[in-house]
Amino acid sequence: MFLPIGDDNPHTTFPIVNYTLLGLCVMVFLWQFSLSDFEGEAAVIMFGLIPGDLFGTVKSQIERPPDVLTIFTSMFLHGGWMHLLGNMGYLWIFGDNIEASLGHVRYLMFYLLCGVVAAMAHALAAPGSDIPMIGASGAISGVLGAYLVLHPRANIRVFVWIIIYFSVWNLPAFIVLGFWFGGQLLSSMNVDPGEPGIAFMAHIGGFVAGAVLVFFFKKRDVKAFELAHSRAFALDKRPIRMRRSGSVPRSGTRGPWG
Repeated sequence: MFLPIGDDNPHTTFPIVNYTLLGLCVMVFLWQFSLSDFEGEAAVIMFGLIPGDLFGTVKSQIERPPDVLTIFTSMFLHGGWMHLLGNMGYLWIFGDNIEASLGHVRYLMFYLLCGVVAAMAHALAAPGSDIPMIGASGAISGVLGAYLVLHPRANIRVFVWIIIYFSVWNLPAFIVLGFWFGGQLLSSMNVDPGEPGIAFMAHIGGFVAGAVLVFFFKKRDVKAFELAHSRAFALDKRPIRMRRSGSVPRSGTRGPWG
């Protein structure tokens, strides 16, 4: 098992949009955290994406915002601390370089569009589901897809553990993100997208969307498939710091994670 904790791509511009997205997700979650259990469940039902509502196969029992709007509101809700930290870890590591390659405004448009495609991929896979989908990882998956296209050989600093062995290694992005995407594909074959759990189809849809859309959103002088960085596959001797952790584990909250 391995967990990305950083990369070797430096900031070339201040990632104001990426930081804003991170801040919004954290603030919305703190609002969720302040609610009672009943109010928290109501907020998820109110602002989460319900595929059955979107396609008219299920009638909601409460007054909700327009179904199209919940595609966007659902991106900023999370089901627990681990869900939030996992998503924000990936956005923190990979989002800044994509913002630099696209520009601030186009990065925001790209991020939201990937989130829309991810939401629709999940909804189309479970059109009759009445379970709300929440989470930013559909949009973040689009960021990962773009990173794979633009920086396939960038070094990703990963925390590796196998039973009692653990270490930190530098691995090329195409291996780290390739394994991640392969895991989503395999997992999607073993779950019902309409049942509670992780919304793997949202991850797959977002990733593919990001890998395709980045060609239309990137700056003209930004080239895809950059050359290799140094130190790939090298053992990282720096102290282990878990500041940039990221994963999307399961949580006790009912809805599928996006």
